[in-house]
Amino acid sequence: MKFEQKQQNWVFSPAFVFFVSAFLLFGAIASLYAWLVFSPFVRTPYLVPSLGCQVDNEGSWSIGVFYGASPFSLQPIEDKNVWKNESAAWPLANPVITCASASESGYPSNFVADPFLYIQEDVLYMFYETKNSVTMQGDIGVSRSTDKGVTWEQLGTALDENWHLSYPYVFDHNGQIYMMPESSENGELRLYRAISFPLQWNLEKVLLKKPLVDSFLIKHGSKYWIFGSDHSGFGAVKNGRLEIWYSNSPLGPWKPHKKNPIHNQEKSSGARNGGRPFVYDGFLYRVGQDCGETYGKRIRTFKVEILTEDDYKEVEVPSGFKESKKGRNAWNGVRHHHLDAQQLGSGEWIAVMDGDRVPSGDSVDRFIVGCTSVLAVAALVLLLGVLMGAVKCFVPLNWCPNNLRKRSDALSGWERPNTLSSKFRQFSFRLNRVHTFLRVWIRPNTFTGKLVLLLAFITGVVLMCNGVTYIYGGNGAEEPYLLNGHYSQFTMLTMTYEARLWNLKMYVKHYSRCSSVREIVVVWNKGKAPEPSEFDSAVPVRIRVEKLNSLNNRFNIDPLIKTRAILELDDDIMMTCNDIERGFKVWREHPDRIVGFYPRLADGNPLKYRAEKYARKQKGYNMILTGAAFMDTQLAFGRYWSEAAKAGRRVVDKFFNCEDVLLNYLYANASSSATVEYVKPAWAIDTSKFSGAAISRNTDVHYQKRSDCLSMFSEWYGSLSNRKSKFNQRKDGWDV
Repeated sequence: MKFEQKQQNWVFSPAFVFFVSAFLLFGAIASLYAWLVFSPFVRTPYLVPSLGCQVDNEGSWSIGVFYGASPFSLQPIEDKNVWKNESAAWPLANPVITCASASESGYPSNFVADPFLYIQEDVLYMFYETKNSVTMQGDIGVSRSTDKGVTWEQLGTALDENWHLSYPYVFDHNGQIYMMPESSENGELRLYRAISFPLQWNLEKVLLKKPLVDSFLIKHGSKYWIFGSDHSGFGAVKNGRLEIWYSNSPLGPWKPHKKNPIHNQEKSSGARNGGRPFVYDGFLYRVGQDCGETYGKRIRTFKVEILTEDDYKEVEVPSGFKESKKGRNAWNGVRHHHLDAQQLGSGEWIAVMDGDRVPSGDSVDRFIVGCTSVLAVAALVLLLGVLMGAVKCFVPLNWCPNNLRKRSDALSGWERPNTLSSKFRQFSFRLNRVHTFLRVWIRPNTFTGKLVLLLAFITGVVLMCNGVTYIYGGNGAEEPYLLNGHYSQFTMLTMTYEARLWNLKMYVKHYSRCSSVREIVVVWNKGKAPEPSEFDSAVPVRIRVEKLNSLNNRFNIDPLIKTRAILELDDDIMMTCNDIERGFKVWREHPDRIVGFYPRLADGNPLKYRAEKYARKQKGYNMILTGAAFMDTQLAFGRYWSEAAKAGRRVVDKFFNCEDVLLNYLYANASSSATVEYVKPAWAIDTSKFSGAAISRNTDVHYQKRSDCLSMFSEWYGSLSNRKSKFNQRKDGWDV
């Protein structure tokens, strides 16, 4: 009976009620924060039917292709402007091989890295590490390209041992093809020979009984040289050590260089190899890894000035590689640690490089930081309970010294000789004195006390949101969506004037970090135009100054735009990069349509222009606002400036309105099938309400002008009333 009464008193005690209330309050705040910040749409950049592309603490490495006139002027494949019609990749963009590439071929992979090329006339083979999603072990995968690296066929697993394999250095010798992968986990440097290239290999010889990492073998002068790193020795600096061996034959025997270790210094020094060495203008160059900030942060290039049996000297030279400013939204935005550059028969250089959007150990680090934030919230709740009088002491009362005499004799007999228990009681006593001190000096009914309570609560909210972000929010990357094995890019275009410069600067800073954005074109309609250097942008910004202030300028034919896809997005609309990437993927599925985020409905007799709310009641839409829509520059701009649209353009200038309505009519007039596609954004903010620079301030007048346009356009270009598209038709739920 006494036990039940104590239990009841405990449940209804002020401390218990306070902690439950605090838990519900902070839990509700965390849920609201997650609902507002994180997209409700499933994040599925890789739609693979296997176990592949799992979150891996080593990273999410993928591989891109680069071209240039020299190994110091390499540019990504998107700059080559190669188009692939079957995936609407206009142009094709890096990365070209991902975990999805391997997984879709039946070889589940968490990431691909350490690429090496092997060139046979016009056919390219790429060997790389692929981390098996089942065994969690590195294997060697291989892909083939017959179009100079534009597209790659996944051939399968070239080498699989009972230990981790990576860094598959492939080379020729005496008509034979050899591979020397990293086998440091097995404590050896092994050489394999192809018996049926590229998928069957036999062990030829163990070159060195050392756990070397990232080794390569080259012929320089009359000798063969192995460069590698042995981190197992006493005093070896991990990722900062380099050693050299030499021989008269690639099969050995091998002798250590007299200056070994060549390097044993800071891990940012580039000592660890980062790919295949290359010869350019008669000089040998070595590629190394800078592992200072995180493993594989970037590559560094070194010119070898002396390589003999007795001496070695190298000096760093600029690599010429431009790092992305998009951070985690870029496939190589956080790190890149491996390069293989080779010269094709045409004289052009081709290179493969791996990259990652997260640092090493990211998933574990995020979990630790998130849990730490939540524990800090718990500590703040305890502090708030003390200040508000709901908590009487920091530790349970039956551990406080004043209550020791109430314990049982058996327990007291155990505690007397127990020094640890005695020290804990002393610590509890001192901690509870802090409780008394806080209650005396910080009184909740005073201004200072209320301020402290408010600051503690705000700090708790910030920490809780931070914890949710790190635990639930993923790696923070808003990735592009793969379509038919390819990525692509688009150009953003916005039309504005000087009164909206504040909006524009925020617009450029945000959207330039989206993964698939290649360039931002600003159509400047009125006032003094800003300089591109005024913007904080991760991509080129081009200001296109127009002579006349006309809404028709939005669709002016622009031969400088390098992509087929263009996103017309008003400068007062802010939405997530993930929403933008989803819209781009839908457009690539339907490049002949206007794909956008704001549906409208034109219906009734006479025709009236209706907003999204009305369209949803009618369960359909027949227009998409082009102020937030993807379209094909060739189709859209060509139709808009056709002779048939001349009368419509006059109406646009007369009303200073309706340019998007006109384009919808022109699309519908050119096709008997669906011409518009809706994508629901997670959220969107109209920033013009903060700046006071809205173009259409009077909604009633704005809508009446558009209704007037509908009457004229329907007479000239046909009706839209029978062209209604329905909501919620996509399997992914993006158009709900």
